[in-house]
Amino acid sequence: MTASSPAPATDRGTLALELRRIALIAGAAIMRHYATDFEVKQKDDNSPVTAADQEAEDIILHELAKIVPEIPVVSEEKAAAGHIPEFSHRFFLVDPLDGTKEFVNKNGEFTVNIALIEDRVPVAGVVYAPAKNRLFLGYGPGQAYEQELAPHTEGLIEGAADPRRISVRRPSEEGMIVVASRTHRDQKTDEYLSLYKVKEFLAAGSSLKFCLVAAGEADIYPRHGRTMEWDTAAGHAVLAAAGGSVTQLDGTPLLYGKTERGLDNPFFVARGAQA
Repeated sequence: MTASSPAPATDRGTLALELRRIALIAGAAIMRHYATDFEVKQKDDNSPVTAADQEAEDIILHELAKIVPEIPVVSEEKAAAGHIPEFSHRFFLVDPLDGTKEFVNKNGEFTVNIALIEDRVPVAGVVYAPAKNRLFLGYGPGQAYEQELAPHTEGLIEGAADPRRISVRRPSEEGMIVVASRTHRDQKTDEYLSLYKVKEFLAAGSSLKFCLVAAGEADIYPRHGRTMEWDTAAGHAVLAAAGGSVTQLDGTPLLYGKTERGLDNPFFVARGAQA
């Protein structure tokens, strides 16, 4: 399999299991820092960063280079330092610790995110919340799973519960369950949601919001603030595999590799099954 040839679905499944292993190792490193009084620094964009972000990214980049060295990797901390590799139609997007504010506040709602992009679409991804032992995996239609997994320095899963297949749900006639950002909900989001019958609001941090929709625990996640491609790609892959969608507000698909935008996203909405 070469960098110029798309991965068959069966190969994506094999790769997805490798991504699971890598996420467990990165999660173990993050949890070592989580148990300490770690230092918080500010990046140039004033967002927080810790040693956990950097160590997790180093682990992920090292492990990906061992298994698929031919596929370029765009990762958050490298990109923040100005190092974005050349890539074409096939590349990885990595956010080693999404939800650094949640990490700093120690509420457990932070995630490890690794996604494979092919032809601008996320076709495989893992989202791992190591403080909650929740791992979500997706690698094509009908291939979305959740598994209860504790972080492990070698990525081992012996004795773990089997993965369970997840899928989106149709909203109840009583109204939608909306999941929104714990730290970034704004007036525009509330205005958008006024168009819908809403039963309940859930607050969650990081890319967990995509996964709650994928698992049928929520119906919709609208985002009217700035996000980067590595923030959304893995959750997008899981949600798409579970039967959901992620689109711009006008209904056009949210695509990746948007170098003309500096790899940031337009506003978007993630949905489960349509009512």
